[in-house]
Amino acid sequence: MTLSERIEVLGQLGDHLLGKDEYLEAVMKRTAFHNGWFTEDSQQEAVREIAVQMLNRDRLQEWLSRYELTVKSPKKVGIVMAGNIPLVGFHDWLCVFVAGHQAQVKISEKDPFLFPYLMKILERLDVRTQFYTTITDRLQGFDAVIATGSNNSARYFEAYFSKYPHIIRKNRNGVAVLTGDETPAELQELGKDIFRYYGLGCRNVAKLYVPEGYDFDPLLEALHEYREVVLNTKYKNNFDYNYALFVLNKMEFKANGCILLVQDPALQSRIACLHYEPYSSLGQVVKELQERESEVQCTVAKSGVLPIPAFDFGKAQEPALWDYPDGEDTLAFLAGL
Repeated sequence: MTLSERIEVLGQLGDHLLGKDEYLEAVMKRTAFHNGWFTEDSQQEAVREIAVQMLNRDRLQEWLSRYELTVKSPKKVGIVMAGNIPLVGFHDWLCVFVAGHQAQVKISEKDPFLFPYLMKILERLDVRTQFYTTITDRLQGFDAVIATGSNNSARYFEAYFSKYPHIIRKNRNGVAVLTGDETPAELQELGKDIFRYYGLGCRNVAKLYVPEGYDFDPLLEALHEYREVVLNTKYKNNFDYNYALFVLNKMEFKANGCILLVQDPALQSRIACLHYEPYSSLGQVVKELQERESEVQCTVAKSGVLPIPAFDFGKAQEPALWDYPDGEDTLAFLAGL
């Protein structure tokens, strides 16, 4: 397939995903039964974001115009997908597909149904697409690899895949920088960055930087609008466990019924918890974020507040095609194979 043909079939897939598909709905029900974190609403949100952000023809053209994609000899690229949020590895597959290589995909046991069904839709749209993707339980015979996992699994990936061209991703988290001048509407938008996918994504805000003397009441009130998250049994169990843990350990924390705020310098927080750290100057925050760049997936702040790239409130989970995980240009890596 030519690049323009691959772009067109991706656009058709996006159109399909924005329409009615009863079988896709059934796959989502099966997935929700299999994994209680992947509610039907979460899956629908993930599919909608993929269709709008990644499968729009104009956006694809804009993204790919930056690269020279003339693959004479397609390589087999192994992809180890994570399973923290629905379809989290789709962008990696998309990069391999548009680059003209063949993807050998090991999907997560936490999310085993959605991606294969999307590949079936693609095959129905153009049977030639089946040449580009193989779903397997074990990677073998590959020329390069893209693997995503925890800091623990990344050590094994680095040892196992070290002799191949590779991209290995570890744990990262989203952070937000507040000034105290945010409106109630902006704080509510921040709630999307915190609660979407129950905070399990690497782009979810797990830590807040707040000015010294920050008044948390408006924030807690705004975040209470997302109280329906406690209707998820898994989330509620984590909330109750951490609440009891903080009380028993006599730790200071703030709560509003659906999130626990605790002062902690770590960027990664427990499920149903949010870390915060006071700052005396924004310059201090910028310096720390630059020093801890390898731990930060994205930063959220009011437009114009920071001299470094940042997403507006509510937009952390809506990356553009060129907002690569870990800041490593996946498509440039693939184009250079």
